[in-house]
Amino acid sequence: MTEVLGELAGRRILVTGSSRGIGRATAALLNERGASVVVHARAASEHTESLLAELSARGSARVALVTGDLDGIAGASAVWDAAAAAFGGLDVLVNNAGAWIASALEPAEAWLTGWEANLGLNLLAPAELCRRAILHFADNGGGVIVNLASRSSHRGDDAEHLAYGAAKGGLLALTKGIARSYGRDGVLAYAIAPGWVGTELADGAIEQSVRDALPLGEVTPARDVAEVVAFLATGRARHTTGATIDITGADYVR
Repeated sequence: MTEVLGELAGRRILVTGSSRGIGRATAALLNERGASVVVHARAASEHTESLLAELSARGSARVALVTGDLDGIAGASAVWDAAAAAFGGLDVLVNNAGAWIASALEPAEAWLTGWEANLGLNLLAPAELCRRAILHFADNGGGVIVNLASRSSHRGDDAEHLAYGAAKGGLLALTKGIARSYGRDGVLAYAIAPGWVGTELADGAIEQSVRDALPLGEVTPARDVAEVVAFLATGRARHTTGATIDITGADYVR
């Protein structure tokens, strides 16, 4: 147990979108395992305050808060600069921030707005953070990138969210390209593709009929996703770089 609790000691990790949901569970677990964690949110709130209080109370590892919009390249670059400065560098990037943004066919303005918002938050911002991470890791002995995609990356999404599926699909291609291109520089890149995940944001939107139809009879706990991120962050699975790990409770099997 001691080895598990301290297996991320010395690792400096940025988790974007970590005030709630999967990001919060991930930040908490990484800190529990000994990592110094940069918590990110669009703005300070009661959620960030409670998370910082929870992590600081442990006293086992450092924690810092960085705020800023991730709606495109400029915002992502500013977040990276602030996060890297918090602990004098980073060893792991967890691109978790994202949103299921509608992109209806009509009116045309809604289609265009939906595509721009999805590409900005779900692809361009993570891509810029990946770019900064690659440059930083290559100059500092390597590092790990974990990109949170979606099962929609594989199968596409519904008619109201075509842009979301396309953006998340692009994130998978980006992850594979990074792994293939920068492995010799010590950069490891992984993607995670969750299905239904139980969070305070999603619980009310997931109907009981959906839960009953799932192979395990329940939605995936956010902690399950966090456990996979924590393992990948150790760097122990080097030859898994480039892989996408599905976490759907067998609801979607490739």
